[in-house]
Amino acid sequence: MTKLLKIGFDAKRAFMNPTGLGSYSRNTIQALQASYPGNDYYLFTPSVKAGLFTAPDPMVTIAPQGQWWKSVKPVWRSYKVTELSQKMGLDLFHGLSHELPVGLEKAGIRSVVTFHDLIILRYPKYYRAADRRIYYRKYKHSARVADKIIAISEQTKDDLMHYMGVDESKIEVLYQSINPLFFEKSAEEALAATREKYRLPGEFILIPGTLEKRKNQANVLKAILEQKIDMPVVVVGKMTNYMKELKELVAELKDQLIFLQYVPMQDLAHLYQLAHLCVFVSQFEGFGLPVAEAQACGCPVVTAWLSSMPEVGAQAATYVDPFDPESIGYGLMSLLNNANQREQKIALGHENAERFRPERYADDLMRIYQSL
Repeated sequence: MTKLLKIGFDAKRAFMNPTGLGSYSRNTIQALQASYPGNDYYLFTPSVKAGLFTAPDPMVTIAPQGQWWKSVKPVWRSYKVTELSQKMGLDLFHGLSHELPVGLEKAGIRSVVTFHDLIILRYPKYYRAADRRIYYRKYKHSARVADKIIAISEQTKDDLMHYMGVDESKIEVLYQSINPLFFEKSAEEALAATREKYRLPGEFILIPGTLEKRKNQANVLKAILEQKIDMPVVVVGKMTNYMKELKELVAELKDQLIFLQYVPMQDLAHLYQLAHLCVFVSQFEGFGLPVAEAQACGCPVVTAWLSSMPEVGAQAATYVDPFDPESIGYGLMSLLNNANQREQKIALGHENAERFRPERYADDLMRIYQSL
């Protein structure tokens, strides 16, 4: 018989981050509430970004109270949360994004922490020295005191062992879930409305992900130019200073490119369903969520053959060398010129995406909780 639990979450990312860690946190919270509504869930967050996320009933959201705690939110998140958790009599605390409050182990509260990646240690050049020191200290603390560490891929598990010396027995790999929206086949009217809303062409290549060097949009655009692919390209993601590096490529392809930012989740699901194919050839990922999302929507994927992407895409994806525009170009052309191969990848993608169903994820996560 499953014991009912009082579970707290470091839910900052659910309320503050539109993508990435935020998606993981929201999907986790919603999956648990849907599959295991009998537990009591408490969401601790230092801030709430208006309009991003509303906790499902009857979950309780807890934020700093009083002018003092509101003025020192990082301190509240690291220290006050432990005191509040103890007063509430929590059985378990889950840090959803690398971190745990200080003192949980002394308060007698069992803990789980999810590690998504160790990119800050693997690629330190992308981060300021001060940030590296702060995060490394936080990561070491949570890895040391957690009763169980969840790695969202084998890649992340290997990095935890290699860069932080974590004992393998303490780590469990649990692939994250994807939003149930991506498993739903949308009505033609809804798809047509989204096409009109964003003024999308009849066919297009979709490139999802924040525009940044690691996501590697430059090599994708180079591949499109080299192969003389004339299909329109829709780039979906937050723009950053990386756009400066793309300036010349964008100028050459400007009549082909459509840039979209801050696309709602439902619309993103529509974009995957409308796209002819999806390209996500990041140089490194802890998981690679767009690969799973696209496959669930029936959109064939070209992705990188390194880090976690082969774990996520399995046999359903088309793999390329992300550092070689020629390889990326061949991958694109293999799907553009071969309708049978494209249909085969779509069918395999639907099958593969079943691994990331929220209810399956919730069952595995609850098994971990109950084991503690």
